[in-house]
Amino acid sequence: MTAVGSRTGLLDADLVRGKVFSGGWTTSHGGTAEITEPATGEPLITVGLANRHDIRAAAASAAQQQPAWADTPAVERAAVLRRAAQLLTEHRAEVARWLVREGGAVPGKAEAETGSTLDELWVASSLPTHPHGHLLPSDRGQHSTARRVPLGVVGVISPWNFPLLLATRAVAPALALGNAVVLKPDVNTPVSGGLLLAALFEQAGLPSGVLHVLPGDAGPGAALTTDPDVAMIAFTGSTAVGRQVGAAAGGALKRMSLELGGNNALIVLDDADVVAASSAGAFGSFFHQGQICMTAGRHVVLADVADEYLDRLTQRAAALRVGDPWTTGADLGPLINERQLQRVDQLVRDTVAAGATLHTGGTHEGLFYRPTVLGGVSADMPAWTEEIFGPVAPVVVVRDEDEAVAVANNTDYGLVAAVQTGDTARGAALAERLRTSIVHVNAQTIDDNAYVPFGGRGGSGNGSRYGALHSWDEFTQWRWLTSRDVPAAYPF
Repeated sequence: MTAVGSRTGLLDADLVRGKVFSGGWTTSHGGTAEITEPATGEPLITVGLANRHDIRAAAASAAQQQPAWADTPAVERAAVLRRAAQLLTEHRAEVARWLVREGGAVPGKAEAETGSTLDELWVASSLPTHPHGHLLPSDRGQHSTARRVPLGVVGVISPWNFPLLLATRAVAPALALGNAVVLKPDVNTPVSGGLLLAALFEQAGLPSGVLHVLPGDAGPGAALTTDPDVAMIAFTGSTAVGRQVGAAAGGALKRMSLELGGNNALIVLDDADVVAASSAGAFGSFFHQGQICMTAGRHVVLADVADEYLDRLTQRAAALRVGDPWTTGADLGPLINERQLQRVDQLVRDTVAAGATLHTGGTHEGLFYRPTVLGGVSADMPAWTEEIFGPVAPVVVVRDEDEAVAVANNTDYGLVAAVQTGDTARGAALAERLRTSIVHVNAQTIDDNAYVPFGGRGGSGNGSRYGALHSWDEFTQWRWLTSRDVPAAYPF
């Protein structure tokens, strides 16, 4: 096995082996976990795991260190974020290597994620020097201001599918705006989802105790959600777990940001360029093995173009190469683990048993699942009603535009939709009828960057507040301050 971390790179694998990051690289109390490469099953590294006691100690430490970090001049906080971005640029190949080998990403996906993470760091680095508040109207002799202040300690619970990006999306702006952070990355990707960030910020000069990175399972996650020193929870993950996190955090009167699942529709109208639409559909369903909340999980196609669309989508799926992303030129890598493989395979089997037609795929070798196209799907079949999180493209045929809208909206999720059409005005008008926070016309469903308000509605989350200036709304709160030159007089 070729070493992933090294003594000369960003992450010294020997130094961090069996450790967590909490005021430095320390031994945790939750034991250790051996992280294996999904493509080969070979061990990559042994990491430390946190338990509830580690979370409690980290949150208390973060609360103690946060006021001094918030009082650090804005230009100095900004400089730490810029140095982190510079370090990531210098070690970009090493970081991408971890994303490939730990998370099963193909190199193109790893490069895209690393680039998007850089965008998040650079954008966050500008936040501290933005205006912090307003001068408000006031009575004569009184001064009235509103100023944004940090929340305190932000708890971040991040997923395994885009581990580096989806952790950084919360960690970077939270730190930039003067908060301390306790990050719990998923146990499937503790290095690329957390320990790499710890190394980045440590080497960038972030003061000790302002960022803690504690990999773990549901136990420490629940402890973080209810910890009395944590003012906010930023959670990205499944809708089912998000409901639990939301209930616990809400009960503790914490601010919460919930970025959850999606069952996103790609609508192909009868005037669409079917060749282009099938390319968008294939990418939207199969990129990173379909393990993305923005994946095109439902293809809604008007009857006039349905046969051609199905044929072209099937041809594209059948031509994709599946294999080890580190050693081959594969288009798709492995699913993240055996549990996810079994879930995807069962959903496909149940949908075929319910009457759908398997056009291609539906097979696997190890964790490598073939891109799958299902035709003859109806809106009550499992692969249609559930978020699959695998490389599966279910296609339903509808009569007209009105039925397309009704079918697309028939879900609790509300993240993103895409519309393929020869008339952009028609696409924009249809977009207004879709109950999602994001719509792309003549594109596929997967898109995100650091400069837009990103988020979902309904079962997909509680709002679009990530990104650039919107991060001020997420990671600070308003403080109203008045002062008088002369004490006011009152009637009693």
